[in-house]
Amino acid sequence: MPKRSEEMLVDLWMSLLLVWITCVPCVSMTPIIGQSKSTQTGGSAAEASGPGEGQRLLSRAKRGWVWNQMFVLEEFSGPDPILVGRLHTDLDVGGKNIKYVLAGEGAGTIFAINELTGDIHAMKRLDREEKAEYTLTAQVVNADTDEPLEPPSEFIIKVQDINDNPPQFNEGPYRASVPEMSAVGTPVTRVTATDADDPVYGNSAKLVYSILEGQPYFSVDPNSATIKIALHGMDREMREEYLVVIQAKDMGGHMGGLSGTTTVTVTLTDVNDNPPKFSKSLYEFVIPEDLPIGKMGGKVKANDRDIGENSKSTYNIIEGDEQGMFEIVTDTQTQEGILRLKKPIDYESKRAYTMKVEATNVRSEPSSGGPFKDTATVKIVVEDSDEPPVFFKPVYLLEVNENAPVNTVIGTVTARDPDSTGSLVRYFIDRHTDLERQFNINVDDGKITLAKPLDRETDMWHNITVTATEVRNHSQISRAIVAIRVMDINDNAPEFATEYEAFLCENGKPGQVIQTVSAVDKDDPIQGHYFDYRLVPEMLNNPNFTIKNNQDNSISVLAKHDTFRRQKQEMYFLPIIVTDNGNPPMSSTNTLTIRVCGCSKDGIVQSCNVEAYVLPIGLSMGALIAILACIILLLVVLFVTLRRHKNEPLIIKDDEDVRENIIRYDDEGGGEEDTEAFDIATLQNPDGINGYLPRKDIKPDLQFMPRAGQHSGPNGVDVDEFINVRLHEADNDPTAPPYDSIQIYGYEGRGSIAGSLSSLETASSDSDQNYDYLREWGPRFRRLGELYSVGESDRET
Repeated sequence: MPKRSEEMLVDLWMSLLLVWITCVPCVSMTPIIGQSKSTQTGGSAAEASGPGEGQRLLSRAKRGWVWNQMFVLEEFSGPDPILVGRLHTDLDVGGKNIKYVLAGEGAGTIFAINELTGDIHAMKRLDREEKAEYTLTAQVVNADTDEPLEPPSEFIIKVQDINDNPPQFNEGPYRASVPEMSAVGTPVTRVTATDADDPVYGNSAKLVYSILEGQPYFSVDPNSATIKIALHGMDREMREEYLVVIQAKDMGGHMGGLSGTTTVTVTLTDVNDNPPKFSKSLYEFVIPEDLPIGKMGGKVKANDRDIGENSKSTYNIIEGDEQGMFEIVTDTQTQEGILRLKKPIDYESKRAYTMKVEATNVRSEPSSGGPFKDTATVKIVVEDSDEPPVFFKPVYLLEVNENAPVNTVIGTVTARDPDSTGSLVRYFIDRHTDLERQFNINVDDGKITLAKPLDRETDMWHNITVTATEVRNHSQISRAIVAIRVMDINDNAPEFATEYEAFLCENGKPGQVIQTVSAVDKDDPIQGHYFDYRLVPEMLNNPNFTIKNNQDNSISVLAKHDTFRRQKQEMYFLPIIVTDNGNPPMSSTNTLTIRVCGCSKDGIVQSCNVEAYVLPIGLSMGALIAILACIILLLVVLFVTLRRHKNEPLIIKDDEDVRENIIRYDDEGGGEEDTEAFDIATLQNPDGINGYLPRKDIKPDLQFMPRAGQHSGPNGVDVDEFINVRLHEADNDPTAPPYDSIQIYGYEGRGSIAGSLSSLETASSDSDQNYDYLREWGPRFRRLGELYSVGESDRET
């Protein structure tokens, strides 16, 4: 059949289907007209026909109307409202005055009813996806009074679906991944589309999936929408990403159905299916012979088309480096093989090295047949360099006796120039390692000699650094360490290990060990120390002490009798000679001090003083402590009493001279307690005795005999001369304080025209004076004001 005829036939069938959907519900859902006659008659009739008197006739009233569900097609957009259905009742006969009333969802807005005929029309276009059905109630009422003639009846209007919604992929677009080289049929991912049409009515929501773009690499299952591999041998290194377009079509995929599409981006993940590959089969490097150990000599790299962990490789030297001169490590950042020097190389010994390097994948895939590897050849050419001199030994160990004379040859160091030209070498001592310049070296032959005498007891080892320098190139320097050990000779005499002071009990027994004595020697002989002890010849036959060898380089000093007394002799001195076993032997005389002491019965030393012996023998330690406590208590009581006496307030008697009781606190001399630095009575009575008065504010270190002062004639003392004499004596007195002392004198001289300036000798009475102003002068004069106020108040009382 031609294509156009097929399209015409389809259009004809669609038109017939639309007419059938529209008309059939109207015919099939027209209400069935029933009888509304009531089977109930009047009351008398009921009673007459009843089975007995007083019995009611019960009957069910027949409904006034009956109809089925109504249907309306969605999205209908004709010029006139669409007829949904018609309501009819058996009360609608003749010219009876009734009308139909519609209520419920959409009544009056979406649905309208003809009050006279009962026809229901849809006034708006309906969408099933918004609301699928409406519940309404219908009722017949009196047209004039609106009085219900029958009870209301409920019915449903359903919106009939049409295919007006295309399928949608709500989760798209999609991304998925699958390993490269996957087998055909391997699932990649699954997509899902939804259709808002009614899945129950017709095929409007029945979806079928197809692939629009992505062949021949992928396929899709039409029902489950699962995307699968469709081509064998998909290689990520050739193409990594694919775009697949999937279509979902409703109506079961038939013509006229609606469709929707989505995209799926499929990425091939890497697998280790490519071996590492060196970019070159031969690598050549030139490195100098003075390249430091551990430094890089060259780089090699094997490229891998894989990515991530699959592209990582490790490098190894598999042959050609039997001596282990080089090593190769992997740079984890650049995936390069770093060739490093492992041992020193020498141009004069070997000038080229050839080795084979292998690169191997770290990770292998069991399915790919790995691990993959590749090899390359590396050739290293050694370049000649001007090398520094080389010592025959890096460390030299030399020995010299501590008594060796100056200029003694200790040893020789030797170095050579390893270059083929063979330059001469000069030797020097690094003076930073020989600050005292105790050694010298011959610059030509490297002989080390002694410059200063050595002492093993001061420094046993001397570590110096010797440098060797090429004559033609002074920048080429090498160093060697020379350790010089100073050998010991017997040049120190033994002596006591410490300053011993022995104690001997008066009640000791003969043969009692008083002290154990040992000796030390600064020397260090190879065979060890052995000391010989003996008394000096004049003490060999002494009656008091003897010595005994303990066979461990120590001796014990023993007492010969038990008649030692402190009153007879408190201290003994015992000279002992100590001799070592050196060659030649060295000896010294050491004196042991022995004190005679009083001891308890257990031999515990209690007192070693002679004065302690005069104490009563029966006086115990507890008694001594009690006596001492009593003395301390008496001293405390005496101290408190003196303090209280000193703090008593100053009371001035009328018949006393106030000037002797005034203390000046700004005295720069002996301080507050220096109230007797000078006797004020001397100035009051210049004719008094000009004698020496001892100072009480200081304790002189030595007694100074006062010089005889100049005597003035009777009743003719000159105060100026008197003060000058005392000033001269104070300046030359070694017991006087070493600072200036301002003395305060109350004498104002004789025969003054102005008279006395002191208020203490004024002719006016004390009652005429007001001393309140003294309190206003500050704290220094407040006490003076209080004294005068007290005196005035006493006089009034």
